Amino acid sequence: PVLLGCGSAQQPGSCPAVCECSEAAKTVKCVSRNLTAVPPDLPSYVRILFFTGNRLARLPAGAFPAQRLPDLSALNLSGNHLRAVEAGALAALPALRQLDLSGNPLVSLSPQAFGEGGSPLEELALRGALRDQGVLLSLAAMLQSGVLRNLSRLELADNGLLLLPAGMFTALPALRQLDLSNNSLVGLRNVSFQGLGQLQSLNLSDNSLSVLRNGTLAQFRGLPALRRISLGRNTWVCDCAIEDLVAWLKESDQVEGKEALTCAYPEKMLGKALLKINGLDLNCSVPVDLPSQLQTSYVFLGIVLALIGAIFLLVLYLNRKGIKKWMHNIRDACRDHMEGYHYRYEINADPRLTNLSSNSDV
Repeated sequence: PVLLGCGSAQQPGSCPAVCECSEAAKTVKCVSRNLTAVPPDLPSYVRILFFTGNRLARLPAGAFPAQRLPDLSALNLSGNHLRAVEAGALAALPALRQLDLSGNPLVSLSPQAFGEGGSPLEELALRGALRDQGVLLSLAAMLQSGVLRNLSRLELADNGLLLLPAGMFTALPALRQLDLSNNSLVGLRNVSFQGLGQLQSLNLSDNSLSVLRNGTLAQFRGLPALRRISLGRNTWVCDCAIEDLVAWLKESDQVEGKEALTCAYPEKMLGKALLKINGLDLNCSVPVDLPSQLQTSYVFLGIVLALIGAIFLLVLYLNRKGIKKWMHNIRDACRDHMEGYHYRYEINADPRLTNLSSNSDV
């Protein structure tokens, strides 16, 4: 690795030897220098720092001292082979508004990376940096803690995500742009968009979505600022389950390029535009929401059984005297029958009574 700058001999406001600086533009670029640590002698005037293409394996606490970088507002750390962002690593940057961690193979992301208090961060890019499931869960914990409540733009594209942690976005009231494109999302059932009243743009293109359920569509309808939803290049399955999505597409003006959305399955529907689908194409003879239908059936069956039980108890109550008499008759008949068996047992058990019985028969 290239040695870092001049250390204490360097005058305040000067530029590290391994970087390019522009005081007029308030910009410092330390690009592709194989650096393994952030230079400690960055000029205090810097507002935009490009530290990319290096070999920064970890970002420890205090990597950016606040007293030296009071005005740093944009920090690009993309493509640095970064694997760990430790607690407090980004806490001492009071003016930080934009952070780019894209293209780093993160395996550890501390939920306390921005400290315990709130952060002024407004834009966070993590394109291709969340391949590890543990890092995704850590990010979800960080977002849910409320430390990034000022976040207005969140980029999570190119991460191969299959499912998102439940409630991941519930503590982001200022979020306006959410990019989930080029992942492998198969559904949004556990994703809540409630509370995102400022959300304007949602990119779900280039995923593996086969259908959007009523619950998700209802959330979209309830977001007053949402004006641009991208759904292109998903594997839409055009069966009866897609009826609600088609109806929503026809009435909504939120979906960008909805005319180009086409069916991927089944084969007979391949390439057909979703907006041109009608009931005859789907031939829905089976209820669309089978679990809901089953639940309704179970409730109805329970009501019927309860009614039958109530009628049965009422009949028993009204006929209680007759039932009591019938029970007494059965008891008397059983008693007479048992006495006959008892009498025969006594005769069979006593030889003298047996002989007497035999003589009587003769």
